[in-house]
Amino acid sequence: MLWYHERMKCVFCSSGDNKVVDSRINEQGNSIRRRRECLKCGKRFTSYETVELVPVLIVKRDGSRESFNPQKIKRGVIKACEKRPVTMEQIDKIIEAVEKKLSSVLDQEVTSAQIGDMIMAELKKIDEISYVRFAAVYRQFKDISTFLAFMKTLEDNLSSKDEKIG
Repeated sequence: MLWYHERMKCVFCSSGDNKVVDSRINEQGNSIRRRRECLKCGKRFTSYETVELVPVLIVKRDGSRESFNPQKIKRGVIKACEKRPVTMEQIDKIIEAVEKKLSSVLDQEVTSAQIGDMIMAELKKIDEISYVRFAAVYRQFKDISTFLAFMKTLEDNLSSKDEKIG
């Protein structure tokens, strides 16, 4: 089946007359690779079709806003997982899960607290020590009593899960 596209210009001769000779979805399923052949010069070139995402702004604690940056989150998660048995594949999956949740949120603005909670929920599934490390930075514990209160809540949650299982 051949598709004709009037607006995609040939990278060699700038003609708008070309046909799609092959289409493939990438591994993540978020873009389509199309091999095209120019009907004027006969040369082939590749184009990519992706869904245009609405940019998400992160509202920080001080009220300032910045564009969502998955690399910034990844650096924080890597730091929390340092010297822990957490693979880069697992870290990438955490970032993908957060990005997926953000893309399903209808708001164009999300608080940094919401992002932190999403990351913590994913980390908790993988490694509790990394989860606590991330929480310590993210929650900005002011003193040991605040940290101990957090740990007590975590312990209570874990023991209630054990009771349900047992």
